[in-house]
Amino acid sequence: MNDRKFLDEAVALARGNAAAGGRPFGAVLVKDGTIVARAVNRMVEDSDPTAHAELLALRKAGQALGGPRLDGCAVYASGQPCPMCLAAMRMAGITSIAYAYSNEEAAPFGLSTAKVAAELSRPAQDQDWATIRHLPQTDSARPEPYLIWAERPAGQL
Repeated sequence: MNDRKFLDEAVALARGNAAAGGRPFGAVLVKDGTIVARAVNRMVEDSDPTAHAELLALRKAGQALGGPRLDGCAVYASGQPCPMCLAAMRMAGITSIAYAYSNEEAAPFGLSTAKVAAELSRPAQDQDWATIRHLPQTDSARPEPYLIWAERPAGQL
């Protein structure tokens, strides 16, 4: 197995990013034993709260492989993926995830996402970080976006 090799590369990316002043996270995306994408956290550099290493690796892999589905791919991350990254990996079809450092190891440095994960696991109406409301669409004259999507040409995602 090349798991250790790929995970070591993700950690090396994180070390390099931290040494360069970035956040200490790196990710490697692999398909069929070949690295398809590498990325580091760029939240601060890009002023983008979604610029996590895992998400940037997913974006690069999607471009390299020509689509949003990454079935059969594996992600190797230096740190335990946050809920946002896990959701994106789930939606992309990632089938294997390995990480080097846990939330417990990240906590003393203020880098754990365990509290966020716990909060998001509660029903939306019970979360207290934001007001989350369902406001159903009532204008029946407007076309339903889902119906429009359902009528797309065959083969389009």
